Amino acid sequence: MTQEMLPFQYEVEEGRTGMTGLGGLPVYLELMHRMGLNGLICDNLHNRGRQGYTDAQIVTALMFLNLAGGESVEDVRVLEADGGFCRLLQKAEDFRKTRKLRKEEEKRFRKQGRSNVPSPSSIFRYLEGFDEKQERQPGAWIPELKDLGGFRAINKGMIGFLQKNNPKNTATLDMDATLVETLKSDALYSYKGYKAYQPLNVFWHEHNAVLHTEFRDGNVPASYDNLRMLKESISMLPEGVEEVYFRSDSAAYQHDIMKFCIKNKIGFAIAAEVSKGFKEDVSLSEWSPFYKEIDGKLYKTDQEYALVNYIPDAPRFKKKDEPYRYIAIREPLLEQGLLPDFESVEYPFPVMDMDNRRYKITAIVTNLDWDAQKVINWFRLRCGKCEEAHSVMKSDLAGGRLPSDKFGANAA
Repeated sequence: MTQEMLPFQYEVEEGRTGMTGLGGLPVYLELMHRMGLNGLICDNLHNRGRQGYTDAQIVTALMFLNLAGGESVEDVRVLEADGGFCRLLQKAEDFRKTRKLRKEEEKRFRKQGRSNVPSPSSIFRYLEGFDEKQERQPGAWIPELKDLGGFRAINKGMIGFLQKNNPKNTATLDMDATLVETLKSDALYSYKGYKAYQPLNVFWHEHNAVLHTEFRDGNVPASYDNLRMLKESISMLPEGVEEVYFRSDSAAYQHDIMKFCIKNKIGFAIAAEVSKGFKEDVSLSEWSPFYKEIDGKLYKTDQEYALVNYIPDAPRFKKKDEPYRYIAIREPLLEQGLLPDFESVEYPFPVMDMDNRRYKITAIVTNLDWDAQKVINWFRLRCGKCEEAHSVMKSDLAGGRLPSDKFGANAA
């Protein structure tokens, strides 16, 4: 090209040098082979149908697409157009394969020739193969898609590899749901008033990894069937885990979950409901200053905490069951004058007037016998990490841009 305003020129390389602009992906390719991911996929997914591409080829193509910053299935053409990366991928696939097996694979692609990057149409057909026509049930409902269980088995294998190479004897499980806004025709309205899906994730804090995930319709409450999700997550933990802890927001404030944790010696801290009865008991409590822990050092805050002698209106425990404690935290609200024509302010969180001030009130229920300050600081460690995992899955890995109007395809 001719030189324009700036002092440089463009030159077009006509030859095929085999260079790639995706030089960071081979590192992941090496990691996949070390953990035996292709074998995990082939052993647990059987959705290829009559397609020439294997389950492993399609799933890994989608993984590389996400890692390369693709935002839709159509972006797989970027991978296909990168000759250097395709050569690396081909060599990795042929690694330790016999010549006979390579010849058999080439026969599957008689028309267009052998290609290890599937086309967008092949990927769409593959994803839609996970969808099963089921009559939608009224209210909250999660379709049973049997083929999706293969992904759970694959994730369990990957977590096992992670544990083998970086053993942890403690598993702190953080459960949290997120909304994925969408305009898909079959999507349902969420509690926030817009169409969405609402996947639920269980995050393993010590490994900084998502242990388990379940795709859900937008109208499914975050509290729906959480005990089952917790049990499934525990079943996915690898060998070497000796202690299990559980943290969640108020979506998991369910007495069957707390009873399960107590029975199975799982320490928990869950955000509790600030009910009318709870507020009455809070007003009788004695308050202590709360110190926030940062890098092992304590810093005084304007918050205070109190142990609350509260018994909820729920089935009582048997004598052999261990009790649990309620901790209240109050935070003073800034005094602000009211705008004209406003007689009062409605807050999106519980408030109480105490000691001539107005406070924001939150609560934690726990079966841990730790000091209350330690429980609060430990519980708050879940904040940020779960949201970060949601953000990575939705933005960095394109989970926020759904490929289909079919529930099963989006879940896959």
